[in-house]
Amino acid sequence: MKPVMFVATVLLGIPALASAQTVPVALTHIRIIDGTGAPPVEDGTVLMQDGVIVATGRNVALPAHAKIMDRSGETVLPGLISDHSHIGQLKGVVTGSQFYTVDNIVPELAQYRRYGVTTVTALGNNVPHVFDPMRKDAHMGLLPTDLFGVDQGIGVPRGAPPVNVAPDQLFRPRTPEDARKNVDTMAEEGTDLVKIWVDDFDHSLPVKMDPAIIAAVVDEAHKKHLRVAAHIHDLDDAEHVVAAGVDILAHGVRDKPVPSSLVQILKERGIWYIPTLQLDEATTVWAEQPTWVKTPFAVAGLSAPLLQQINNPTWQRNNSNGAKADFARTSLAMNLQNLQTLWKAGVKVGFGTDSGATPLRVPGVAEHRELTLMVQAGIPPLSALQIATQSAAELLGLQDRGVIAAGKRADLLVVAGNPAVIIADADQVVETWANGNAVSGPVPVQEPRSAP
Repeated sequence: MKPVMFVATVLLGIPALASAQTVPVALTHIRIIDGTGAPPVEDGTVLMQDGVIVATGRNVALPAHAKIMDRSGETVLPGLISDHSHIGQLKGVVTGSQFYTVDNIVPELAQYRRYGVTTVTALGNNVPHVFDPMRKDAHMGLLPTDLFGVDQGIGVPRGAPPVNVAPDQLFRPRTPEDARKNVDTMAEEGTDLVKIWVDDFDHSLPVKMDPAIIAAVVDEAHKKHLRVAAHIHDLDDAEHVVAAGVDILAHGVRDKPVPSSLVQILKERGIWYIPTLQLDEATTVWAEQPTWVKTPFAVAGLSAPLLQQINNPTWQRNNSNGAKADFARTSLAMNLQNLQTLWKAGVKVGFGTDSGATPLRVPGVAEHRELTLMVQAGIPPLSALQIATQSAAELLGLQDRGVIAAGKRADLLVVAGNPAVIIADADQVVETWANGNAVSGPVPVQEPRSAP
């Protein structure tokens, strides 16, 4: 495997990401959305050094040797945190295990970073001997984003997930005893979470996960002090895995309205709910071609083969009509409804999109669409931003990020406009900061910026 630093510096042509600035940097006259849901601080300052926030707010005393960057009219918020993504599963419009390489994954992470996603959780289908060293490098600041996730994950023989992955990317246990051994293996590898795929993908697969397997996985994972995230679609499966003790619903319930009984148990047990609204939107939206898919911001995230595909009239007709498209639209509508119900009830909501799992779930673009869809579901922009930052960090058990406060990581997203009022302003990415380095957004800003 190539050293990650070589790939980051030579392949991407960017400076060594681990070398944080030693001179304090101050972003001044900037609007601060701190990630807690509090009203923005106007005309504020964020002072950072060595990748850490030193001070923030109004009337911050600046060291005489600080580099001052006037950001009048712009907004700074914490870097976005993905609780559900995938890496190394595709290239262009083709998926396959052959793409799980450092050379493919680092550019994916760099794209997340350009779009302001500074922490990525790869929720399963990972190759341990590639993923585990990369995760360690990411924690050291040697990759474009920080990286967490599930090593292999646990699927079903002849069932979910219906993906083309190598045998070392996924376990498919046939007995509870095998499932326990699989959990033990992931625990030894240092996995952050355990993932199970439960449903039958709209009856397209012959079997669902055996309840005895689910019970064994949850029990063994909890013995190892690991939490379990469950891939679900239907209410029945959600209720079953919750009863079995899972800790995270990795997708929203999309077939029926969530009943008050489920709402209550999610809230009482502190079970996390990641709606992944954009997953179903992505199934049809690139074929439907609304205005936003043609914006420079969206197009910048597309590979040449994907751009060619989505602009093909035949492909557009085939993917905007039919049973699959109808199923996706119905699922999205129910997901939006259920998210509103759960958020209003105070259920813990995480942030993720399943980006990177298929070519249409575009890293970075998907996360910004998720913000828009959350607002469409009735969540105020400030609360949606809180979900994508503070709450997303809390889901991962990370206390060093997700908010703008002294002592926290200086993982920052700088945008033009005010996304606390207009969530679409979050798409006007000026730059992102992490590990003491600034990276420009996917679309160049209009006026020249002073170099960080």
